[in-house]
Order: sequence, then C-alpha cells, then structure tokens
Amino acid sequence: MATAACAQAPTGPVWIGRFGSEPAPWREVTVNAKLTPNRFRLRDWDGVAALEVTSQRSMSLFARPITIDLAATPVLCWRWRIDAPLASADLLTRQGDDYAARVYVSLAIPPDQQDFALRTQLRVARAIWGPEVPDAALNYVWDNRQPVGTVRPNAYTDRTMMIVQRSGAAGSGQWLQERRDVGRDAQTQFGASATPVQVAVTADTDNTGESARAGFADLHFVARSAPCVDTPDASPR
Repeated sequence: MATAACAQAPTGPVWIGRFGSEPAPWREVTVNAKLTPNRFRLRDWDGVAALEVTSQRSMSLFARPITIDLAATPVLCWRWRIDAPLASADLLTRQGDDYAARVYVSLAIPPDQQDFALRTQLRVARAIWGPEVPDAALNYVWDNRQPVGTVRPNAYTDRTMMIVQRSGAAGSGQWLQERRDVGRDAQTQFGASATPVQVAVTADTDNTGESARAGFADLHFVARSAPCVDTPDASPR
C-alpha cells in the first residue's frame, strides 16, 4: 500500500503563456476607447517564442482568463525583456503612471466580502473605464526609479497594487526570468479570498508620451517548493 506521501504526486506547472503561432485564449483588451492601443505580435526573439509589445503614447493589454488553485500552485513564473526603462515615468503620480513592462494579475473578491463603499467604487470605475475593471489587481512592473520590492497603490486606484519587480536599466536587452508568489501577494494586499481570474501583459506609455518595446514568454504557475521550468536558455529560479 502506498503511503500518503507517495500517493500525493508533485503538482506540475500550470502553463498560461507559451506564445506560439496561435494566441488563443489570449486577446487584446482596450482599457479606454480614447487611448491609442499598443501593437502586439508573436515572434521568435533570440530563440524564444515570445509576445512582442510596442507602445508609442499608447496603452492596451494582451490578456487571458485563468483558473488557478493558489493552494497548489501559487507562484507565477515568467520571462520578460525591455529595450530600456522609461525616462520620465513616476509610479507616484498619475501623469507618470507608465512602465516599460508590466504583468497584470486581475483578482475577484466574493460579493459577500465587498462592502458598500467598494461596490460603489467599482460601479463608478466600470462606468468610466468599462467592464474589464477587476475587483482588485496586482501589477508586477519594470520601473525606472523606485527600488525593487516597492509596493504602493496605483496612482489612480487603491484597488490595484503596484509591485516593483525590476528597476532601472540593468538587464535591459536580454531575457530575464522572474518568479512571484501571487498567492501570498494577493492575501497580503486583498485578503485570503482574493482569486486570480485573468493575467495580462503590456507596456504602458499613454501618460508620459514615450515609447517602449517589451517581450514576454513562458508564463506558468508552480508550487512554492518547485523551481520555474527550465528552458534551453534560462535556468530555474
């Protein structure tokens, strides 16, 4: 008879972003009809099957729905790259709320845990920005000036937390692998019931009027005890 430990097989990676020739279920999402959208294309980028995002005074997302068991696989892994950080962006201000690259995890909060103030806030936000506005969100960003590890509310709404994963020009022009405990971040910022429902990636330049180019690849969730999946040109982290 197998022991309980042997009976429980290790939880494998849950892939959500291996960008080949077919983008589905990923799709472009415009957050405001007045904004110029970014340009997205799938490409081989230095041997990596990637999504390239070009942003020129523009903003839109490349997004997909997800269903993730955070108890089993709470850690999000991904690879990204930028040409350069933005020059005039400032995470602390609305006019500077732009990023060379960002990974956006939308969260759902159970209705019975939304108080009147939150319901009103979300209703107003969706009336202005559209139905894509989530109950809450985590944004992992490549910033230009704030130190890695900085966590602050977005300049427009405290329902979105900005988390600086990379900062400055170090590592520009090359693929870098990241991992982030979304389960822990979601619980810390929005409570244990917060559940990921969508992941999006983008570059964002509509406020500063600058230009940026970023790449994203190999998005997947793993257990806390598991490394990110190895690839021929990236070691596990």
